[in-house]
Amino acid sequence: MASAENKETASPMARMVAEMARTLRVQRGWTQEQEGKEIGYSAAAISAMETCAQPASDAMLVELNPVLGNGTPIFETARKYMRMERLPEQFKDYALLEEAALSLQLFATNVVHGLFQTEAYARALIGGGYPPLADERVKELVQLRMARKALFDRDPLPMIEVILDEAVLRRVIGNDEIMREQLLHLVECARRRNVTLLVLPLDAGKDGEYAGAHGEMNLLETPEHERLVYLDPQDESLLISDPTKVSTYTQRYAKIRSQAPGPRESLDLIKRLAGVKE
Repeated sequence: MASAENKETASPMARMVAEMARTLRVQRGWTQEQEGKEIGYSAAAISAMETCAQPASDAMLVELNPVLGNGTPIFETARKYMRMERLPEQFKDYALLEEAALSLQLFATNVVHGLFQTEAYARALIGGGYPPLADERVKELVQLRMARKALFDRDPLPMIEVILDEAVLRRVIGNDEIMREQLLHLVECARRRNVTLLVLPLDAGKDGEYAGAHGEMNLLETPEHERLVYLDPQDESLLISDPTKVSTYTQRYAKIRSQAPGPRESLDLIKRLAGVKE
């Protein structure tokens, strides 16, 4: 909902988009009503965007680019950075790195990794978290999480490997129907050429060794072939670039991987838990 408060708290990017859109509209000699008709919004919505009473939504930026972009991806670029501004503060540094990564190696111990979540699972997870969030913020965070999935189809394709602790698959988030949909989605993800999905079984430590005790981690390779580690315990953010520390995490990840069955066996387990009959 548009508000005077938004005008005061609008981010620098939202203000830049508003000024840019207004300038380009005026250059064309359009009224706010005329622009609204071109992109499928009311004149009031255009006015709210230009005054930052209601900053441009992701959907509005999609419509603005072909109409006001003058053949450039200017509003598409703005989409990227406005999405970043809406992310939780502790995740912003990592988000851009994830979007451009050449490869990702992920280990998730509590819930399905965000890149692999269905919309319903993400909504239940975010909406049921603590402290409670307003419905609008839950909706926004779910949309942002879903937008991350563009990584799967990016050109060039990134190589993505995820290891899920078996507890993740057995922990019901939302309800049984949401969880089954999530498990079936994991099955579909595992069929992608650029995805390897493994499950670390609950009995991984029965022989006296268990490498996953330190919790979740995200290992990332940048386009410059730099290797980084990202951790986010309890809503904190830690991005590690020190080669010695990165090496330790990489070796630990490799040990976790060695304790998990292969992709085929892992996929069979997910199918069984989803009730898929061969």
